[in-house]
Amino acid sequence: MKPLQEPIGIVLAGGMGRRIGGTKATVELCGTPLICYPLRALQGALDDVAVIAKAGSVLPSLPGVTVWLEPRSPRHPLVGIVHALALAEGRAALICAVDLPFVTAAFVRRLVEADPGGAPVVLAAHNGAAQPLLGCYQPQAAELLAPSARQATMPLREAVEAIGPRLLEVEDPELLFNVNAPEDVLGAASIIDRRRRAAQA
Repeated sequence: MKPLQEPIGIVLAGGMGRRIGGTKATVELCGTPLICYPLRALQGALDDVAVIAKAGSVLPSLPGVTVWLEPRSPRHPLVGIVHALALAEGRAALICAVDLPFVTAAFVRRLVEADPGGAPVVLAAHNGAAQPLLGCYQPQAAELLAPSARQATMPLREAVEAIGPRLLEVEDPELLFNVNAPEDVLGAASIIDRRRRAAQA
């Protein structure tokens, strides 16, 4: 059942991409900027979608897409999550990292429609391991995460698990494949090629 007030979809694109050698948003995967993959998934499931990044973050051309700016410091994914919730003005935020190219619109809808059961966030997970950068964050999560965001010292997963998330299991682990390093780009391209060949068979 569709929530009374649909969440806004947010692609987090404020990371520095040190391991991959540059801004992740512009890394090309099979000729397409990496950011376009999760962005399309969110746009396929939600009416309102935005990108949140640091001032000065390099982004490809994204016609018609709203870009929000998070504070310059500290540098921590929680800063983007908390700031996105503040800009959402009381709506939930469907958060997705820029480096998750295999997220689908169907799974985004599952996250949006999942009953949080009082939890401040519903996270994607596989075999019980949560992915804190793919989840539907309720407005109250901002206050719970703000102290950790200000300190910017606690690992992201630890900080989000501390607020008591509900986990939504992913059947296909490839959906949570994330691109952190050059070899991951090759791995993602291999998955795309395999899927294309299977579809043509």
